[in-house]
Amino acid sequence: MENKIELTILDKKNFLNEDEFKSKLSEMAPLLEAAKKGEKEYKNFLGWLSVDETAGEEHLKSLCLQADQVRKDADVFVVIGIGGSNQASRAAIHALRPQNGPEIIWTGNTISAMEMKRTLEELERYRSIYINCIAKNFETLEPGIAFRMLRRYLEKRYGIKEASRRIFATGTPGSTLEQLCIDNGYTFLVFPEKVGGRYSAGTDVGLFPMAVAGIDICAVVSGMRNMKNRLLRESAKDNIALKYAVARKLLYDRGYNIEMMAYFEPRLDYFAKWWIQAFAESEGKDSKALYPVAVSASEDLHSVGQFIQQGNPILFETFLQVREKDASVILPYDEKKDYFDYLAGKDFWDINNIARCATMKAHSERGIPCLNFSIPAIDEHTLGELFYLFMFSCYLSCRINEVNPFDQPGVEFYKKNMFKELKKPVA
Repeated sequence: MENKIELTILDKKNFLNEDEFKSKLSEMAPLLEAAKKGEKEYKNFLGWLSVDETAGEEHLKSLCLQADQVRKDADVFVVIGIGGSNQASRAAIHALRPQNGPEIIWTGNTISAMEMKRTLEELERYRSIYINCIAKNFETLEPGIAFRMLRRYLEKRYGIKEASRRIFATGTPGSTLEQLCIDNGYTFLVFPEKVGGRYSAGTDVGLFPMAVAGIDICAVVSGMRNMKNRLLRESAKDNIALKYAVARKLLYDRGYNIEMMAYFEPRLDYFAKWWIQAFAESEGKDSKALYPVAVSASEDLHSVGQFIQQGNPILFETFLQVREKDASVILPYDEKKDYFDYLAGKDFWDINNIARCATMKAHSERGIPCLNFSIPAIDEHTLGELFYLFMFSCYLSCRINEVNPFDQPGVEFYKKNMFKELKKPVA
């Protein structure tokens, strides 16, 4: 199979008719070629497409040097951000769980008083604290008020000058956030103007927190570049991103309204949240699109699994399968009579994999279409490939559905009501 990400489809009821699938791939070939080149209509949103535009070799070196300075001194690194501003880094850090960096705390993604109180109390446990506020235009309430609370906390604890040294902010050049950094001596990192939050995995937004945590961001970017080159090489009939986008569209047209990402490694919990963010915010317009949800197996098989097996058949599943056996725990023999002797001597890894195969078989036999992404491992390079693959697929899916992949007008509706009640001054 080589060391590649592969997509297969298990479709017992033949909802994805092979001839129709091939025909749709051929029909979408011009769209694929246009997307590869970068459509002029979206030129101001495609900074992520080339990878090197936001994560070139020299820039990565500079970013790593800055991250190393933090890592040498920090006991804890607080990442302030919401939505696309924190999802990619949180996904990678949770999946890889590096052991050679500071603790990472996530905040600015809720307005809960209790969560902020707990964050401030938790910080008392640490000697050396650094923070990174990520906000493209610094207009979103959640990271804005969290940043104020944590700036004041650092100033009271370390003094204004020392606190300034410990503060990083990632925003668009020319934004009020950059001006705040200039006025107060904070380190400013770039949130590229031509990249939206949910496409920002390969920018300072995603890469700097990863680097501080101890992740090899050069390997992440290498994976992204490798997937980009693969997608550029592959024609419409073989292109993994287009196949995924077309399969989703055909199933949506068949009446499936929900796509459920399923995985048997809890390390992927936050990757699934990143995937949900990307597709929900990009596609969910004009009363169209699949509703993306996720299940963490085998835990959720004991709840949502019942619905999948016998409930309303309104969904299909997209599985993430990990091929590399990266841990081994053998169930021991035991003299006590607990009736699990039939598993003695077996590896948890193998039992988990058998559960995954049994789940796909059961769900597909029920008539649930199952897409399966087989990935070589959970490592930096593979995560980089997955980030780029799904970003590109999301771009294609939106274009196939004839919606803008890069705006999010619906997000503003609740904000208007909220800011009115909060009496925010009108600009």
